[in-house]
Amino acid sequence: MTEKRTEKILIVIPAFNEGDTVAKVISGCRKHMPENADLIVINDGSTDRTYEVCQEEGIDVINTPFNQGIGNALQTGFRYAIEKNYDFLINLDADGQHNPADLPKFIEKLREGKFDIVIGSRFLKKNRYDGSKIRNIGIKFFSKLVSLLIREKLTDVTSGYRGMNKAILNFTIVDTFNFDYPDADFLLTLHRAGFRFCEIPVTMEKRNGGKSQHSGLKPLYYIFKMLLSIFIILLRKKSR
Repeated sequence: MTEKRTEKILIVIPAFNEGDTVAKVISGCRKHMPENADLIVINDGSTDRTYEVCQEEGIDVINTPFNQGIGNALQTGFRYAIEKNYDFLINLDADGQHNPADLPKFIEKLREGKFDIVIGSRFLKKNRYDGSKIRNIGIKFFSKLVSLLIREKLTDVTSGYRGMNKAILNFTIVDTFNFDYPDADFLLTLHRAGFRFCEIPVTMEKRNGGKSQHSGLKPLYYIFKMLLSIFIILLRKKSR
């Protein structure tokens, strides 16, 4: 993708112990992102070679002092984007699940100016997402729940492949805006604040390495935390 535009675009890759896969993701982003876009990795307290690999690739890195979780890692990237006055931000995972070839789709939608956040959905394509049974059930449950609450159909509220504009970034960088897993509750909060959504079809693969945040008993913890967070959000007054 070689077209140059005036918007400042930042690609953010949060990473925790993804030394085996992050180089491939970086390479894919470089191939498909605009020439005027920038790329940064949020190294969230990795104990493997994630930081060294990023250095070898010549990529800017923000290191957190310890592993703070995906929510804090993303918020670090959001704050950086505001400090550097970026217009659009796209975040994708470092484990190889998200195909960088889809980056131009996010940029195109954000440039239209009709939507504040663009969600990459693995369920808008005919090809089937090959996830675990429990994982798929959880995705569909929370997608239907959020769709019911916002009266707008969303198919993949747990997707970590998203693009957003500066208005979203400004809204999310305050200290009180914090999510362990910025999924269904994150989107519900944005909707109640008046932001506009859309989904685009993307390709998602199985993890190529690292350890999933939804392994072991973590799915049960995730479900409990997400339901509790959604309940608390519904009790609050709308914030915009």
